[in-house]
Amino acid sequence: MADRFDNSVVIVGAGPVGMISALALHREGMQVTVLEQEVAPVTDQRAASLHPPTLAMMARLNVTDTIVPRGLVAPVYKFHDRISGKVVAEFDLSRLKDELEYPFVLQYEQYKLTRDIAQQYANESDFDVRFSRRVTEIKQGSDRVEIAAEGPDGPEHFTCAYVIGADGGRSQVRKSQDIAFEGFTYPERFIKIATSFDFQSVHPHYAYRNYFSDPDEWCNLFKVRGETPDGLWRAIFPTPEAESEQEALKPENVERRLQKFFPKNGGYHVEYVNIYSVSQRVASTFRRGRILLAGDSAHVNNPIGGMGMNGGIHDAINLAGKLGKIMRREADDSLLDIYSRQRRKVAIDYVQAQTIHNKKMLEERDPLVRQKHFEELHRAADNPVQARAFMLRASLIESLQAAEAA
Repeated sequence: MADRFDNSVVIVGAGPVGMISALALHREGMQVTVLEQEVAPVTDQRAASLHPPTLAMMARLNVTDTIVPRGLVAPVYKFHDRISGKVVAEFDLSRLKDELEYPFVLQYEQYKLTRDIAQQYANESDFDVRFSRRVTEIKQGSDRVEIAAEGPDGPEHFTCAYVIGADGGRSQVRKSQDIAFEGFTYPERFIKIATSFDFQSVHPHYAYRNYFSDPDEWCNLFKVRGETPDGLWRAIFPTPEAESEQEALKPENVERRLQKFFPKNGGYHVEYVNIYSVSQRVASTFRRGRILLAGDSAHVNNPIGGMGMNGGIHDAINLAGKLGKIMRREADDSLLDIYSRQRRKVAIDYVQAQTIHNKKMLEERDPLVRQKHFEELHRAADNPVQARAFMLRASLIESLQAAEAA
C-alpha cells in the first residue's frame, strides 16, 4: 500500500461516536477525515448521560476535565413508583469513589460534546472534519477503500486504508456492505418533552436522573444544562400505538402528560418536544473487510439507562486502539475480527439485554410482578455488595470486563 493511504481513516458521521473515533485515531498518529452530510454540527436533543467508564476513557483524550464543569454531575439516580408516589430504590455512584476515577454520571448533551471536539481539535494537522458531504459510493479493494461523496462544490473522492461507519441507525455505510441489522422496532413511539420548570423546587428529593414505573405510562425524568443557567428537565414517555404523531404533539396532550406525572398549578413552559421510533437492533457483524461499524450504525436500543451513546464511545475507543496497533504493524488486521466479536457481544449481552429489561420493568402491568421488581431493586440498593454489582452493570463497567474476556 502506498504510504499516503496506510495510516488514513475516513469516518462517516460527525456525531459523538464519529468525533471520539476521530480524536482517538488522531492520538494514535493516524490521518483522519470525517465526512458529515449535515451543513454544521446539529443541535439535537438526544443522549446526554456519560457514565463513569466513558468519562475515564475520554480523560485519556484530554476531554473529560474540560467538559465536567460545563455539565451536571449526577452521582445519584432513583427509581420511583408513580402509583404510590414512593422512591423504590436509590443508587449512589459516589459510594464507589475508591474504585472509579469518575464516580458519577455527567449530564452533558451529545451535541455539546461533538461541538467541543470539533472546535478544539478539528483544525489540527491530519484531523479534517468536512460538513455538507454526502457519501454516495464506497468501494473497497485489497489494500484501500475508495469513497465518493457529493460536496458543496460537486463530487469529491477519498482514498484511505479503512472506513468507520458512525452514521447512525440508518447507516449508509452499513447498507452499502449489505450487513443485516437484526432485531425489532417497538410498536409505540417515545416522546421527549423539555421544560424549564424546576422540578426540585417542588420535589427536593428528586435526583438529576429519575425513573418512574407506571403500568399505563412510565416516565424518565432527567436534568440537563441546556443553554440557560437554570437548565432544563427532559421527560420521556411512551405513546400508545394508536396515538398519531400529530395527536401526541398537540400542546394539550403534551401538558396532559406532564400534569399526570407531575401535577402543579398552572401550565408548563415547554422548550421543545419531539417524538421518535425506537428499535433494539444489532448488526450481524461490525466488520466487513476494511469497513468497520461503531455506535448506532452497529447497534441501537431504547434510551432507558442511557447506554446507547456510551456503548458507541466504547466502540470508538476499542477500535481506535486496535487500528493503531495495525497501522504500527504491531498486529495484523485479524485484530478487527476481535473488535467485532467483543463489541457485538457487549451490544447483545449487556446493552440490549439491560435496556429491554429496563423498559419491561417500568411498564410491568402485573401487580405481583411489579412488586417483585420493586423488592429486588430495594434489596439491591440496601445491600452494599448488591448495590455495587448493580451499578457496575448499569454503568457498563461489567460489559467492558466481559469484552476483554471475549
